[in-house]
Amino acid sequence: MTEAMAQIMYRVLGDDIASEPANVNQAKVSELLHYKALILGTPSYGVGELPGRTTGSEYGNWEEFLFRLDESDLSGKRIALFGLGNQQKYYDRFASSLIHLYQHCVAYGAEVIGAWSTEGYHFTRSHSVIDNKFVGLVLDHHSQPEMTTTRIIGWLEQIKPGLLEKLN
Repeated sequence: MTEAMAQIMYRVLGDDIASEPANVNQAKVSELLHYKALILGTPSYGVGELPGRTTGSEYGNWEEFLFRLDESDLSGKRIALFGLGNQQKYYDRFASSLIHLYQHCVAYGAEVIGAWSTEGYHFTRSHSVIDNKFVGLVLDHHSQPEMTTTRIIGWLEQIKPGLLEKLN
């Protein structure tokens, strides 16, 4: 599902400013470091964990990728994040995996943009909320599929100027 959302974003942004989405299982750190602006996404997994080998995830191995990224410098990079979750089934830890990506990006020196309002979502807890906003776009294609495209377009309109500024 994360890949499908990335493909929608790619189509909305157009290939003038976006490169084809890459799967974290096949991405190389050197390729990531080549870009000045990035959009990174993750599904939620387990109890707010990033997908990875130790969690038994089949959805992409962020855990291993971040290990390979260790000691890399993301200073000067502008990164926007998105995450997936299911607020009906996991209302007590909704989209909590996203906070881990956020923390790693910030720790490596990146500027993270694209905080997103929690309005319109129905959950009791999410570790991915700071100052009453998600640290990035959160999509719940299971419980609110009718909102997915609207949220993606709204978020991309919000972050696009910041991404373009970094590219120019």
